[in-house]
Amino acid sequence: MTDADALLAESRRPLVIGIGGGGDVVGALATAEACRLYHGAQPMVGGVTWERRVIDPLPGPRSLAEIENGRELAPGVLAAGPDTRVRDNGVAFAEARMAGFLGEETVLVDVTRGPREIAAGIEAAAASLHRDLVVFVDVGGDALAHGGEPGLASPLCDALMLAAAAGISELPVLGGIFGPGCDGELTPAEVLERVAELAAAGGLSGVRGLTPPVVERLEGAVEAVPTEASAQALRCFRGEHGTSEIRGGRRRVQLSPLGAITIYFDVAAALGSAARLAAAVRGASGLEEANETLRGLGLRTELDYERAMVDR
Repeated sequence: MTDADALLAESRRPLVIGIGGGGDVVGALATAEACRLYHGAQPMVGGVTWERRVIDPLPGPRSLAEIENGRELAPGVLAAGPDTRVRDNGVAFAEARMAGFLGEETVLVDVTRGPREIAAGIEAAAASLHRDLVVFVDVGGDALAHGGEPGLASPLCDALMLAAAAGISELPVLGGIFGPGCDGELTPAEVLERVAELAAAGGLSGVRGLTPPVVERLEGAVEAVPTEASAQALRCFRGEHGTSEIRGGRRRVQLSPLGAITIYFDVAAALGSAARLAAAVRGASGLEEANETLRGLGLRTELDYERAMVDR
């Protein structure tokens, strides 16, 4: 059984990756900042090349060939600075904004690729950066979705990245759910049901709450990086309670103290229990095959939604 407290306390140079695209890098910063403040670590944060449609109107994630002003660390993985952009329209990635806020490089992962290739790239990049732990953080909890949840709207990116996490073997790996229910997809009750399923499989690794110094740091990040979901966790920490709307009213978030925590889990146990969608795409050769796999399960993914909006 993976012990999150031990892994996080012992790591000197953790790499913490937000796996859902857009502002998930802010959720990743919660773990990274706690490692820095309380364990004296030198963390690095990252995310993926998929911005929400309101930021980048082109459907789907961007490949590395479409990105400029990044430093290649390994196939499919860049170090991003404040000037890292989409070449054709100048869109700044959330990770570039985070790099500007932190004053240091972040990591950017190309999710047009399949889980095996993504895992190999992250392993190689982590080695080049002398990292000793990789934490994969999902904001909200839809990475543990079964697929039939009424509010599930963006299963593809999370599934690809969690499947990639399961393919890393050269250094310790930890999964995390930041702000359960804060993305307005799975409800808090649904997230807890999935976590209970994972725990029954021996996969619950620990739980940590936000603290005032970490929240102060995240509040600065939220001002620099456009994000709605990660910001809800800060509202939860400040004591807000009840229902809030995000995504232009398309999703509702149930605010409560539960949203101010990160739940850590063993990745292999997750794929063997609650994370059925990640298990389903584990052998996919790339984004398109993974998308077709989820469509075959009756799901409409965020890629389908973005393409439909362009065709309207």
